[in-house]
Amino acid sequence: MKIFSEKHQIITAVNAIKAEKLTLGLVPTMGALHKGHLALVKKALENNDKVVVSIFVNPTQFDNQEDLKNYPRTLESDIELLKTVSDLDILVYAPAVDDIYDGKTVSEKYEFDGLEFQMEGKFRHGHFDGVGTIVQRLFQIIKPDNAYFGEKDFQQLQIIKKLVEKHKMPLNIIGCPIHRESSGLAMSSRNTRLKPEYKKEAPFIYKTLKTAKMYFGTKSAVKVSQWVEKQFESHKLLRLEYFIIAEESTLKTVKRKTNKKKYRAFIAVYADDVRLIDNIALN
Repeated sequence: MKIFSEKHQIITAVNAIKAEKLTLGLVPTMGALHKGHLALVKKALENNDKVVVSIFVNPTQFDNQEDLKNYPRTLESDIELLKTVSDLDILVYAPAVDDIYDGKTVSEKYEFDGLEFQMEGKFRHGHFDGVGTIVQRLFQIIKPDNAYFGEKDFQQLQIIKKLVEKHKMPLNIIGCPIHRESSGLAMSSRNTRLKPEYKKEAPFIYKTLKTAKMYFGTKSAVKVSQWVEKQFESHKLLRLEYFIIAEESTLKTVKRKTNKKKYRAFIAVYADDVRLIDNIALN
């Protein structure tokens, strides 16, 4: 497996792949890889001749510096995990901050037609400017034919699709289903930071989402939201940051549902100091 830490190295490798008329997939990650990431990589390998996996903890998308400091960094074990999928057809790009940002670690400013102001945008100031900046830079460096993102970060997925559309980038964005632990907890690199008592309680999040989906068939969005909020009010360990039912395309909170639109429920919960997000399609 070839591992690159500098962009001029990966650009040379990508140019050689392109010269052979081979297709190239990209799976951007922040490392601390798990089975959910591996599912993205496997999907990318099914659709492309070669796949670049980027491993980079992007500082500009963190509004909480403590969160950035605590984010798990496990490059050696990440590489070993990727080798179990393919040793020959995966290239790893694991740059330092200066290699990506050329000594100027700041975000560009983006407009995503209002998608950036919903949900995570309300609670994580500047987050999507950071996401847009790193993703656009990776696309410029790697020049993939296809890029793969998990639906756990559904808002991020929609924003990246909008980024590609607005900047007329010549690639396809492919969303892949949420991977879950056997308990139902959405797989996340942050799960490694959960204390045992919180790890035990965290599946309550998905359990609540599934029940909310059932209620959404017969109750209003407001009633379902109130029910979810009540469940967390009485929970001893988990603290609800938000629960929102939104239209999938605009991510705007639903006031009155109709049969013509697709809806999804989004949730963010604190398990002690670890922030967990999840979502579920409602129809």
